Amino acid sequence: MSSTPTDVETSRRPESIAERLRSVDPWMAALALSSALIALLVVSPMFWLVREAATVDPSRAYDLVVTSQTAWITVNSVVLMVAVTLLSILLGVPLAILTTRTDLPYPRAWTVVAALPLVIPSYIGAIAFVGMFGQGGELDTLFGVTVPRVDGLSGAVFIITLYTYPYVFLTTRAALLSMDGSLVDAARTLNAGPFEAFRRVTFPQIRPGIAAGALLAALYAVSDFGTPAFMGARVFTSTIYWEFGGFAVEYAALLAIQLIAIVAVVLVIEAGIGRDEDASGGTGDGSTIRLGAWKWPAMGFVSTIGAVTLVVPVAIFTNWLVRSEGDRIASLEFQPEFALNSVYLAVLAALVAAAFALPVAYYSGRVNSTISRLLERATYLGFAVPGIVIGLALVFLGTRTVPSLYRDGVALLVFAYVVRFLPQAVGTTRASVLGIDDTLLEAARTLDSGRIETFRRVTLPLIMPGVVAGAVLVFLTTMKELPMTLMLQPVGMDTLVIIIWEAQRGLYYRYAAIPALLLLVISGLTMIVSLRQEGYEIG
Repeated sequence: MSSTPTDVETSRRPESIAERLRSVDPWMAALALSSALIALLVVSPMFWLVREAATVDPSRAYDLVVTSQTAWITVNSVVLMVAVTLLSILLGVPLAILTTRTDLPYPRAWTVVAALPLVIPSYIGAIAFVGMFGQGGELDTLFGVTVPRVDGLSGAVFIITLYTYPYVFLTTRAALLSMDGSLVDAARTLNAGPFEAFRRVTFPQIRPGIAAGALLAALYAVSDFGTPAFMGARVFTSTIYWEFGGFAVEYAALLAIQLIAIVAVVLVIEAGIGRDEDASGGTGDGSTIRLGAWKWPAMGFVSTIGAVTLVVPVAIFTNWLVRSEGDRIASLEFQPEFALNSVYLAVLAALVAAAFALPVAYYSGRVNSTISRLLERATYLGFAVPGIVIGLALVFLGTRTVPSLYRDGVALLVFAYVVRFLPQAVGTTRASVLGIDDTLLEAARTLDSGRIETFRRVTLPLIMPGVVAGAVLVFLTTMKELPMTLMLQPVGMDTLVIIIWEAQRGLYYRYAAIPALLLLVISGLTMIVSLRQEGYEIG
């Protein structure tokens, strides 16, 4: 005897595939598909790198990797990363405390001084210090003055620390300004001394901020190419470039895979250290630490850092600029086309990155799902991977698939910039999307405006400030990018960073002066935009 399904049973029957497809929002489906394609494009260079490494015969790969040279490169890279991270913490945390929790005079001015080293690319500082204090430098050749050499691994640690500690300073300062200061006051009323109160109360609350800054410093140190190359330090980034230039592409690919593994380990460690169970929200108000007689040494400490990181490089480059000694080298003489080429590439990268970021940011900002978060996170892969690795991966992509792409036209180089800096555009655009008032969109829909019309007339104008800010960040950081530009530079298309590299290689430092000073101005603009977008208070 057959039975007829009841109404309840019918309502509980799973939807068919056709019914599910009909219920899908076409607009969001198109956004999801676009985001997926963009995410796939961003991660594709890593596939080519892994593919190239996988083609190496296992026995040969073992022979290449398990060598004393590889072991020494690994040790140097880890030492560089750890030393820079620890020294950045030792500089950044005290500076953050001085400018937020003490009665240091003129805290706004000292905050700017402490943060400004971030505007100088570390390789610019490396050129200045090597040209002045390195072996064969100005002091050595002109005055015969013997000073401690600023080169090698120790020199790279010194220079990178000077220009990365602001990461720790800014994130720690933000944590101090947002922590609950009343807890520190409560600890002091229980007879806890300043150091005991810091250890038991303040440090657990600001630990996530310190960890965030330390992560940025560590990733910068292990991925920096220019400074170790200029200092002659044998680390992963510089060795990958030299091996690639020497046609040892297999070894370069294997080293790149090892470098990615180190970056992955750093991210995992930070995820554990940076947990914020002990962090608490607050106004940042609390008792101020009285410096007393230590006020003057504290101001001397901050001003010395500012002088070493800012005044010395600018003075050195200005001195080289006004001097005209030695033979003239026509190929290194500054020409406006160097700056125009840099601007042209940066504008292309900014426009493409803004276009790529728009669907990803809008989809992840409007849809709270695992897929949207996964697609957004996928676009951040390039920012975590060192530029030298992305450059090498795209060399393999160009030479193995479409050889005309490699050094013939700007397409591959612009794509490299977009892969590397797309997160900057995604982050600022998504922040604008999250700030949209839903009632405005609902009002537009009640006036019979379609999805596309609503997006064009309401949504796009609202999020345009975030889109523009992201494009500006991509433009400014592209102008300073060194390793990818070196590896993928179109033939005959010299840029500011290329001239700086060539001038340093030939020890013709005066020819690096104008490009370097231009990049310092550009870097200053980068910092202004970055601080505004990240919401850091400097007053």
